[in-house]
Formats: sequence, C-alpha cells, structure tokens
Amino acid sequence: MIRRPARLLLVAVLLAIGGLLVTSALRGTLTYYRTPSEVLSDPEAGRQRIRLGGEVVPGSLRHDGDLVVFQLADAGHRVAVRQRGVPPQAFREGEDAVVEGRLGTDGVFDADQVLVRHGNEYRPSSPADPQPSDAR
Repeated sequence: MIRRPARLLLVAVLLAIGGLLVTSALRGTLTYYRTPSEVLSDPEAGRQRIRLGGEVVPGSLRHDGDLVVFQLADAGHRVAVRQRGVPPQAFREGEDAVVEGRLGTDGVFDADQVLVRHGNEYRPSSPADPQPSDAR
C-alpha cells in the first residue's frame, strides 16, 4: 500500500501536469483585443494574432474584386485593414467593427474575419422607416 503523503504527492504531480497541458493547448487559441492606438504604439504586439476594434473611417472603404480595404480608427489613430471575402451585410462606414488577424510587415492589418459591433440598446423602427410588404 502507498502511504498517504505519497498519494498526495502523486495527485499533486498529476494535477500540475494536467494544468500544463491545458495551458499549452489554450495558448494557441487566445486572441487579444487591441485598439488602433495600441497597435500603432507597439507594432510587435500586432504581429501576433489579435482582434483589432475601432470605427470604420468614412470614405475609406474600397472593394477590389474580393479584396476589401478600409481603415479602423480610435482616438485619432488609424490602421489600414485588408480582407479577402465579403464582409457582413451590416458592415458600413462610420460603424464600429472588430477584425481578427495580424499586422503585416507593410503596416497593413491582414484580417481573416470581420465582425460588426452592435450596441446593446434596442431601438424600434420609427414610423418613417419602410415596413416590409406582405408577400401573398
């Protein structure tokens, strides 16, 4: 029979190994949130996979085939973003958005995913808003 202190030591070692395995597995899946001003002040932080959030600068949105180029801004700082594919339908200039990807060596953020940030307030449509027609 194993004595009690030896069992406790064995359990502690197994828990430590399990914790290390879980930590190392999660390390590659973590994505940190940054703002354009944070990325511009520390470009090396943007070289890791991050989420970059800010307002889509009005007048900056361009479509070139399946390439979408725009700028995200906060507090007067702007970061150019490029993404291949179609952004979400609610994606517009002047609205908040979050992109996932990495800052390229050319200073342009290469996004592989674009998310539209929604406010947490619900506003019902006003009477001036067009109502959907009945399809009969």
